[in-house]
Amino acid sequence: MDLTTLFTLISLAIVLIVVVLLVYFLLGIIIALSQGNKHLYELAAGLGAIEKDTEPLAKKMTTINGALEQLLASLVAVDTHLAAVAKILGR
Repeated sequence: MDLTTLFTLISLAIVLIVVVLLVYFLLGIIIALSQGNKHLYELAAGLGAIEKDTEPLAKKMTTINGALEQLLASLVAVDTHLAAVAKILGR
């Protein structure tokens, strides 16, 4: 076997190894992207469920906020009365 044939076979072997490695890594990328796509789909579905489940909260939060505002006004009045009592008692 002459050197030209030997170098040709070595070159073909190297090219074959490079192609096999390229295919291997590209398949790994394809699998990773596929799994990422699956996880993104599940995440989007979960976020949709959260959005649906929290829709009624806006109305309830408005009610709670109104009640807390009334409570705040009452507590401020009580605080004012207690401050007046403390002033009378000299504390």
